[in-house]
Amino acid sequence: MTREIIIEPVTRIEGHGRITIQLNDAGDVEDAHFHVTQFRGFEQFCVGRPFPEMPSLMARICGICPVSHLVASAKACDGLLAVRIPATAANLRHILNLAQIIQSHALSFFYLTSPDILLGMDSDPAKRNLFGVAEQNPQIARDGVRLRQIGQQIIELLGGKRIHPAWVVPGGVSDPLTAEKRDRILEVIPEGLMLVHRTLDWYKEALRPFEEEIKSFANFPTLFMGLVSKDSTLALYDGKIRITDSDGKIIADHLAADDYQDYISEAVEPYSYLKSPYYRPMGYPKGIYRVGPLARLNIVDRPGTPRADAEYAGFRWLDRRSSFHYHYARLIEILYCFEKTEQLLSDPDILSKHVRAHADANSGEGFGISEAPRGTLIHHYTIDRGGLITSANLIIATGHNNLAMDQGVLQVAQRFVKGDKLTEGMLNRVEAVIRTFDPCLSCSTHAIGHMPLQIQLLAPDGAVVDEVRRT
Repeated sequence: MTREIIIEPVTRIEGHGRITIQLNDAGDVEDAHFHVTQFRGFEQFCVGRPFPEMPSLMARICGICPVSHLVASAKACDGLLAVRIPATAANLRHILNLAQIIQSHALSFFYLTSPDILLGMDSDPAKRNLFGVAEQNPQIARDGVRLRQIGQQIIELLGGKRIHPAWVVPGGVSDPLTAEKRDRILEVIPEGLMLVHRTLDWYKEALRPFEEEIKSFANFPTLFMGLVSKDSTLALYDGKIRITDSDGKIIADHLAADDYQDYISEAVEPYSYLKSPYYRPMGYPKGIYRVGPLARLNIVDRPGTPRADAEYAGFRWLDRRSSFHYHYARLIEILYCFEKTEQLLSDPDILSKHVRAHADANSGEGFGISEAPRGTLIHHYTIDRGGLITSANLIIATGHNNLAMDQGVLQVAQRFVKGDKLTEGMLNRVEAVIRTFDPCLSCSTHAIGHMPLQIQLLAPDGAVVDEVRRT
């Protein structure tokens, strides 16, 4: 008989999802899948729109990382204009994207992940949230809220609004940076750095009890993909695509956004609305790869700033095939983002008034690529002679990780799910492996709604043995 177990609080993912776990005759997990049950249709909504609208329109895909879509979309529109934007405009876009990564990583680590780390995977779900963290360790909760606030404040100072700023436009940005705003941003960077270092000190000690999770949370060989700079350091705004294997061997390098269809294909599975991208030369599903903070730190020689480089020296010796270490990678990237922001703001040309290139459409096709908090983001547009969008293709960071998330659910289920009953600890670990990737399902499938997750345990004949819904 099917039983329903209601567990509170609301699950800590962004979007609609369902997990099915298939048992064999012995009662062991034979198969498992992560189903994204939202329908994606945003690309079609764009057809017929004037291309200058695209950056602001694309930002509406997501309230968590609108800046990332602004940036990738504006870069695609730069391609339609066939212009090279002013260097100062590129640096200002870069800073805005760094602030986006700071606030999004803080949201992921403190609001969604720290309850598992601080309170434990088997803790009371009624307490396993940010309020429980605040009760157990008020300092960690305050630090998380403040770090996210700093990232949002930088976005507001630059773009005029914390969410969906319209400042990034085709050809550059709409307004130059003032000395007053520059100084206000510089003032908060020392505090941000202090908060990240304090969190890193806590996290590295708190990590010790999670040996089993590190071994089984999507810990398997895959490719890793992301942007790198010319000196093989992090490139979160601009760079070339690098793909490595799980041992760090470079499989492909210096790949351009314009050529993405030569090395990325998208498969469709019947159990999910979210596409499954793969590295085309290796075929499907062998070409599975991961993107995001862990992937970015796996493909570079070093992050590229002093404090982040120092922290990376210890990180690089970990088992970096384990997706559990996405959490650690996010903290290192926050360090990098603060340091890089300070470097860019220290350039005298950052106050230049020349921040936009003006032109009409000079190309029928444009490509934009940048690093979103969750990984590589690709926008590809075509237009007609009147400048109206005729097609749009978006490959979202969460989509890149879809195959790895699906296999990660199976690996965790096989390690922790036993018998014919879902316990709270089993359930939370299956969810937690998805949270390591910090998926934004609303973003990647472009639907609107709440954030429930349903998990079903199926017998060999497909009958539902146990079920848990979070509504």
